[in-house]
Amino acid sequence: MTSVTDLLNILHLDQQDDNTFLGISKTVGSPNVFGGQVLAQALNAAYRTIKNGRVLHSMHSYFLEAGDLELPINYQVGIMRDGGSFSVRRVTASQNGKTIFILSASFHKNEKGHEHQIEINQNVKSPEELMSWSDLLKTYGELLPKRTKTFLEIPRPVDFKPTVINNPLEKKDLPPVLDVWFKLKGDVNDLDLALSQQILTYISDYNILAVAIQPHASKAHWGNLQTASLDHSMWYYRDFDFSDWLLFSLESPNTSNARGFAKGNIFTREGKLVASVAQEGLMRPMVKK
Repeated sequence: MTSVTDLLNILHLDQQDDNTFLGISKTVGSPNVFGGQVLAQALNAAYRTIKNGRVLHSMHSYFLEAGDLELPINYQVGIMRDGGSFSVRRVTASQNGKTIFILSASFHKNEKGHEHQIEINQNVKSPEELMSWSDLLKTYGELLPKRTKTFLEIPRPVDFKPTVINNPLEKKDLPPVLDVWFKLKGDVNDLDLALSQQILTYISDYNILAVAIQPHASKAHWGNLQTASLDHSMWYYRDFDFSDWLLFSLESPNTSNARGFAKGNIFTREGKLVASVAQEGLMRPMVKK
């Protein structure tokens, strides 16, 4: 995938009946289905059963089994509630009859109320001052560890620009904080809020577990850890668009019991808080044989 058009082709599911949808997969460099893809496809299925114009405000999910890239994914939507203000959907994703993922999503009618938000970090560099993943590959490709180089070589519909570039060869523990700018590639003019939320959810599964690994970087890395998303929750606050860079500000309050917890906030360049994310992931040290 090289643009938002390719991504939309993956996120839009084939409808089998009123509440059943079928999706295909594309690799992002992992041997299994990317968690962000399943999250976004499940939201696509849920949204397509919403007939009253309500907007997604939160979702909570669990990854139960690794997804097979070669098999279609079946999404079954349960209509749990259509109340006076909120609609709730439960989505079950399966392959070959085995449940691999479950998601609950809540949709809310437009209402007026009080507002406040935390402020964006004013000290981060602007995206124009930074190198993207593609820039890093072009500049340092031959110096990068093979696993990192292979990962960066995968074509993606999103540009990422971390505000700090960590040297993977230094083997130094790092603070549990991470700020990454991101921007879609291609024409974003026709994206409505529903599609924008699905795409934002897809992107939210990038970088998030990395911040939980950083405090252990002197001994832990992607090559000696078994990693996987275990659960993922997200809250959506305000309308936005993808015409400019967005900032994903991440932190990891805790790692323990072979699991890492991370949370983050997504801001527009102007500082509008768009969404918050939380995830716990597996961080199991591999035993050398």
